[in-house]
Amino acid sequence: MKLVSVNTGMPREVSWHGRIVTTAIFKEPAVGRMAVRSLNLDGDRQADVTVHGGKHKAVYCYPLAHYDYWKKELPGREPPMGMFGENFTIDENGQGQLEESVHLGDRFSVGTAEVAVTQPRLPCYKLGVRFGSDEMVKRFLVSGRTGFYVMVVREGEVGAGDEMKVIAREPNAVPVSEITRLYVAKRYGEAEIGAVRRALRVEELPESWKEYLRERLRQAGAA
Repeated sequence: MKLVSVNTGMPREVSWHGRIVTTAIFKEPAVGRMAVRSLNLDGDRQADVTVHGGKHKAVYCYPLAHYDYWKKELPGREPPMGMFGENFTIDENGQGQLEESVHLGDRFSVGTAEVAVTQPRLPCYKLGVRFGSDEMVKRFLVSGRTGFYVMVVREGEVGAGDEMKVIAREPNAVPVSEITRLYVAKRYGEAEIGAVRRALRVEELPESWKEYLRERLRQAGAA
């Protein structure tokens, strides 16, 4: 994979449905190389750190291929890089839907940094703010084109054009897309229960996700 754009943005105030909202979802491509730190990139911040940012959401990655999908879904729009609030826009070189092939805990080198996959993105209303449409939040989740967050294992510098190389695969092999499906599934069968048990063994999956999945196991009578 390759970084085609590194995007950053600071919190700003915007008007939404008659009130002022503070958001950092408005990202723009950065020029030159950027430092990647344990909580974010230089020049990038989160407006509400209770739900955004932190160790397990240090960097948000979104595949370039999804832009073509959204151009068809949203005719007349030419979304610029960073439109989805991502820090890394990634060209996956025809690997299909990246959320299916990237797993929780997978580790990548990028530039001089090292990162590990932690979770899919669950969109909040601020994605709707960015697109000027409340329904965009639901459409985004239903599409399965969520992108994914990574934590920073080793700080370093990155820039557009850098390769993003796999350096370790998580043996439990739970795809990012599977975690999204487990989140939205109304009922758990044997396949879902098995996937949850594998996911719970992944060190990089945040505790908040593990608590949610444990509760779903209890509801399914499989705790």
